[in-house]
Amino acid sequence: MRPLIAALILCIALPVAAQTQPKPNLQPVPEPPPPPPGFELDPALEPQVTIIKRGTDTVEEYRVAGKLYMIKVTPPTGAPYYMIDERGDGKFSRQDSFDTGIRPPLWVIHSF
Repeated sequence: MRPLIAALILCIALPVAAQTQPKPNLQPVPEPPPPPPGFELDPALEPQVTIIKRGTDTVEEYRVAGKLYMIKVTPPTGAPYYMIDERGDGKFSRQDSFDTGIRPPLWVIHSF
């Protein structure tokens, strides 16, 4: 019985001892270097987001080079859904999430 009590006290004392260790001297991360010449990003290719309140819904319109390609609708209750122009023809199809639903089997065949 005594070894069991000693083991329980040890299990409780170890996490407490681990939390009382002093923190190391942390320093801020330096700023990343600028991109090399010739690799600047084109600001025209960055998406432009317009947020509109329609009634109680919040609508976010995503455009690249002025062309609307995706709409995100966030209702006051429930999950947000997306309207996506997949072909670029102006016809939007609804997607409740970006999950395709494909679940490949993940079996371990061999490990080294």
